[in-house]
Amino acid sequence: MARDDAHTVDKTPDISPALSGCSRGGVTFWKLFTAGLATRRAVAPALLLLATSAAPVGCATLGPSADELADQAVSVRVMSFNIAAGHGDLPRIAEVIRASGAEIVGLQEVDVHWGDRSGFVDQATWLAGALDMGVFFAPIYTFPPADGRLDERKYGLAILSRHPIAAATNHSLSRLSTQSDAAVPVPLPGFPCARIEIGGSAVQVCNTHLDYRSDPATRRLQVGEMIRIIGEGSQPVLLLGDLNAEPDATELGPLFHRLRDAWHSVGNGFTYPADTPIKRIDYILASPHFTIDAVKVLISDASDHRPVVADLTLRSEGRQCRGRPRF
Repeated sequence: MARDDAHTVDKTPDISPALSGCSRGGVTFWKLFTAGLATRRAVAPALLLLATSAAPVGCATLGPSADELADQAVSVRVMSFNIAAGHGDLPRIAEVIRASGAEIVGLQEVDVHWGDRSGFVDQATWLAGALDMGVFFAPIYTFPPADGRLDERKYGLAILSRHPIAAATNHSLSRLSTQSDAAVPVPLPGFPCARIEIGGSAVQVCNTHLDYRSDPATRRLQVGEMIRIIGEGSQPVLLLGDLNAEPDATELGPLFHRLRDAWHSVGNGFTYPADTPIKRIDYILASPHFTIDAVKVLISDASDHRPVVADLTLRSEGRQCRGRPRF
């Protein structure tokens, strides 16, 4: 069993020195400003609706009072995207995210000053600045700077958000390192969970990248650890990520008992490889606090994975109607 060597960042009230907030419609949006960003090249990604699940609006309210507004359900659009360290074109990755309209994004395979393949760019900070979103980066690996450079080399996952990130933690999972010859899984960080304020409600948003090997043993360990970290509490939970296993994989079963798979009853949702996808390994999972209004896979070769996007509604207690799909 892995130790939970969590690295916690408390981001209340000042998320970071580089963040500033503004209010819009009673909701505070945090923006990250980054100096010296490369000029963004506008590349229009080929975004197409591969499959959509949309439910009719179940109920409507006319002219709610100010008190009633606080109790209404809140809609949010989320994305999971394995960006393959930018796939050689980070501005194109940014355009895919921007065009999707996603408000919360879980990114896997993110480089921060890692190496030549990504130009030693801090991809998490660059994307946050390009998209005017808050960010929490969770490294799996951290190494000393490359020769002649000052910044540590890091690789891991990131959570981007247009909603306030109140706090975030980089949890550890059992991992077979890709940077050493370790024969058994060891606890390594890289399972970020952030407390994000959505319409006045706190939501736990986690982002994961499970073991890629054909032997499911390590993934089975990781699934159990994630469930323990997420817990069984009453807080709404979203889990975004590349699970590196298809939906019928037995090691994923306990996870699907805890959280709903957005694609459970919709199409094939294939996400990998991006050019001719034949399997679904990228997921959006939600606790029962959410209704799933619509879900789609974007047809894009900006990475070697296709991104998954879902429209969800966070229900107020006792409210059962769905939000209006926005696809």
